[in-house]
Amino acid sequence: MNKLLLAAWALLATAGAATAQTENDTKMKPIAMTRADFLQKVADYEKNPDTWHYLGDKPAVIDFYASWCGPCRALAPVLDELAAKYGEEIYVYKIDVDSEQELAAVFGIRSIPTLLFIPTEGNPRMVTGMQPKNVLEQQIREILPAR
Repeated sequence: MNKLLLAAWALLATAGAATAQTENDTKMKPIAMTRADFLQKVADYEKNPDTWHYLGDKPAVIDFYASWCGPCRALAPVLDELAAKYGEEIYVYKIDVDSEQELAAVFGIRSIPTLLFIPTEGNPRMVTGMQPKNVLEQQIREILPAR
């Protein structure tokens, strides 16, 4: 009887851990982006140098950051939370300005963190500096399609 109870308890504990693992794995996280990714998923500024044409199928937020930047490191967990919360509705991308200097130059990034909020239609908006979570959420809600 004790062996049966022990086996049942072990089975339930394992099932609970597997469920928790699945829930954590399905949460969206910011996606690291290279120049090649950007040209394919966001905008091909080589083909269209004079006009903005977003290639994505849902709005996006791009975080221009550097690993050595204190405010960028402070912003990272906030973006993780927002990616988890809005991951079905938006893409959250991260571009390391040290690795992707061309992208930083194309957007005139002079200060980091800089966030680019991209709606599916219309022009993107840029926000520079550390912003409170509620301000970032408001910016995200503004780029979401009307329901």
